[in-house]
Amino acid sequence: MSGGARCWAVVPAAGAGRRMGGPVPKQYLPLGDALVIEHTLERLLSHPLIAGVVVALSPDDVRWDDTRFSTDPRVSRVAGGGERCDSVLNALGALARRGTDPGTWVMVHDAARPCLARGDIDNLFAQLSGHPVGGLLAVPLHDTVKRADAGGQVLETLPREQLWRAFTPQMFRLGALRDALQQAREQGRQVTDEASAMELAGFSPRLVEGRSDNIKITRPADLSLAAFYLSRQKTVPHP
Repeated sequence: MSGGARCWAVVPAAGAGRRMGGPVPKQYLPLGDALVIEHTLERLLSHPLIAGVVVALSPDDVRWDDTRFSTDPRVSRVAGGGERCDSVLNALGALARRGTDPGTWVMVHDAARPCLARGDIDNLFAQLSGHPVGGLLAVPLHDTVKRADAGGQVLETLPREQLWRAFTPQMFRLGALRDALQQAREQGRQVTDEASAMELAGFSPRLVEGRSDNIKITRPADLSLAAFYLSRQKTVPHP
């Protein structure tokens, strides 16, 4: 990113994480020496090109105030919504009300991806700073992919050569992303990530290959895998 320009980060964290099967939302689960969301925020806030983070939390959230970054002046809290896109829209609205330029880059990152590497953020900035649309971290799909029917029977094997797994961060300009998400909501279109909204608006986001250890914690077994990756990142130099 040229000219010393900086980017805002948005972290939607209003979900209940029902697939974890426990009473504590996954972003507040302990992971090594910190909570999941604390690892995530530390990765973002330690990067010099990220000016600050807007965290979208459930209005009923009672755990945030006890976290490490709840009083950090670089972190703002906004109310989350019923869906991820609603939470992101609320965060973007808060930035817009502060007078943030619509052309400012915004990086949306999952609260439950605590293993984001500094090198992936660097690469995202390097490849997207001059891009007209923006894009996202992703990993090419190497597994054989099957399409199944409702009963779990294989219908066909899909070609995988052009398939990618979409990760976060996903980085777009504030105004364009806000417009795309609002348009998708008005049309009743469910979007599960920011790139999907941009695609529906007629844009072609760029895929930036990232590290496969940038996993999203969705099930209990993912916690131990994330702990392994975090430990390895501390002992093995990585870009």
